[in-house]
Amino acid sequence: MINQIDLMRLVDQYRDDGIVVPTMTGSRGWNIVSSNKNRDVPLGGAMGKASSFALGVALAQPDKRVIIFDGDGSLLMNLGSLVTIADKAPKNLYHFVLENGVYAVTGGQPIPGSTKLSFAGMAKEAGYPTSFEFDDLEEFASRVAEVMNSEGPVFICVKTTPEIQNEPMGLRKPSGLKPTKTAIRDLKHDLGLWD
Repeated sequence: MINQIDLMRLVDQYRDDGIVVPTMTGSRGWNIVSSNKNRDVPLGGAMGKASSFALGVALAQPDKRVIIFDGDGSLLMNLGSLVTIADKAPKNLYHFVLENGVYAVTGGQPIPGSTKLSFAGMAKEAGYPTSFEFDDLEEFASRVAEVMNSEGPVFICVKTTPEIQNEPMGLRKPSGLKPTKTAIRDLKHDLGLWD
C-alpha cells in the first residue's frame, strides 16, 4: 500500500502548469503538497463528481494537463463517467483513483466489492487507452515518467493506505481547503478567463 502524500509528491513534479481536481480524502493530501494552489479545484462534498467535473475542465482547456485525484468510493458513485471520459478521449486527462477500500471521510465503512473488483480493469474495458495499477511506491516512482507522459485519458489506480476520519462531521477541524467556488474563481483568474 502507498501513502497518498508520497504518491502526490511524485505527481506534483510532473504537473507543470496543469490543473488538479482532488476530491474527498485526496483533497487533504493534495493541499499539503500542491505547488500551485491557484490551479487546484478541490471538490469537497461532491462525492462522485470529480471525474465528470475534470472531464469538462480537460475539454475546455485542451492545452493544459488535468489531473484528478478521485476516491474509490467516489468513483463507485459515478461509474458511468469512465465510459463518458473514454468516449470523449481527452488527451490531457490523468485520472488517479486512490483505492483504500473504505469510505474514509464517513468513518471507514468498506466499499462494496473492494476485494473483488479492478478499477484499472473497468477503465480499460470502458475504453481508456492506457490503464495502470500500483501498490508499491518504488514501482510507481520508477514508472511515473511513463505514466505522466502517456497520451490520455490515462487511468491510474493506486492502492493507498486508508486515512480514516473518525471525528463526527460537525466536529472536524477545518481542512484549510479553499471552497470550490473560490477555487474556480482563482483558476479562471489564473487562466485569464473572466465571468
